[in-house]
Amino acid sequence: MFGINPSEFIVLLAVAAIVLGPERLPQYAQSLARLVRELRRMAQGAGDKVREELGPEFDEVDWRKLDPRQYDPRRIVREALSDADFDPADPLGLRNGQGANGSGPKGSGANGAARNGSNGAGAAPDGEPAPAFDPDAT
Repeated sequence: MFGINPSEFIVLLAVAAIVLGPERLPQYAQSLARLVRELRRMAQGAGDKVREELGPEFDEVDWRKLDPRQYDPRRIVREALSDADFDPADPLGLRNGQGANGSGPKGSGANGAARNGSNGAGAAPDGEPAPAFDPDAT
């Protein structure tokens, strides 16, 4: 529960029995039990209040899909590399009319100048997407 194994818990109980003494130990155990019951009641009340405020849609949410622990980077990379439409000769997907930012041949993103008819630094003259690296830029 708190990272305490059973043998450590027994040692803690023995130390508590020695420090508190047999006279006060039952009183402290009762007050601890009362505190735990009160905390559980408060947590249950807070959960009920949240469900009441959020409405019935709250119960329909699949919280497992939103768990960040399911996003294993190794699995994501493995799935991305096993895509059927991956071309090793064009790893950024620039030859099929898609820019590095996923924009189409309409000239959005890096080719925004091609859309409005000007030939800016980001657009090739024949309407092709701009190269991913411009050696003249530096």
